[in-house]
Amino acid sequence: MINPAITVREVALQLPQSTRLFEKLKIDYCCGGNQPLTEACAAAGVRVAEGIAMLHAVSQIAPQKNAGTDFQSLSLAELIAHILETHHVFTKEEMVRLDSLTEKVIWAHGENHPELNEIGLLFRQMCADLAPHMFKEEQILFPYILALVAADTGNKPAPLAPFGTINNPVQMMSFEHDQAGEMLRTLRKLTSDYTPPADGCMSYKTLYEGFETFERDLHQHIHLENNILFPKAIELEDQLVADKRCPI
Repeated sequence: MINPAITVREVALQLPQSTRLFEKLKIDYCCGGNQPLTEACAAAGVRVAEGIAMLHAVSQIAPQKNAGTDFQSLSLAELIAHILETHHVFTKEEMVRLDSLTEKVIWAHGENHPELNEIGLLFRQMCADLAPHMFKEEQILFPYILALVAADTGNKPAPLAPFGTINNPVQMMSFEHDQAGEMLRTLRKLTSDYTPPADGCMSYKTLYEGFETFERDLHQHIHLENNILFPKAIELEDQLVADKRCPI
């Protein structure tokens, strides 16, 4: 049931198609997903009744191929594979492409549009943060989650975690997600909602389109981790601890 008290996170989980509408309305469903719908709509300048009506309309539309994936029904291993193969690959490729394109646009238009220098610095900082963030997920957190799955499936003891409990790296990853979300909000503001200036060349327009696609993908990426993967992994570890199969 969609009502003013339900959180944005709950809507996104129950109705995967809603994330497209949230993107359009500029409602944060990943880092700020714990907001009640009424507060999220107010912050976005949308009357809650109109927001609910739009969500009901979205619920009547047949989901598209990707939007219709029921990520909650995926196993932890399947979800991790999807995140790695879809979002980590895309993010890494786009960071390289957009960094090069940013430099090109700054060289051509930086004199007339000095805000491009700030945009370039911000995007480079975001890339510098995201690269080690994904590395830690790939080399430490995700393998530990998969080890928990293997222990549960094989009815064996879970491995000793070097970080104590999974809550510790999850808390750090979530904090870094919040930082990335804040950078995306700043990037959107600096680019006037990714609207290129009238004198912008094709590369300028391509860059802003790329930024917007990058933002949309990173929102979905963070949503899958914050709202689905991490809670399920914590629940699994808690169960193994209760069964005395996890050395915490």
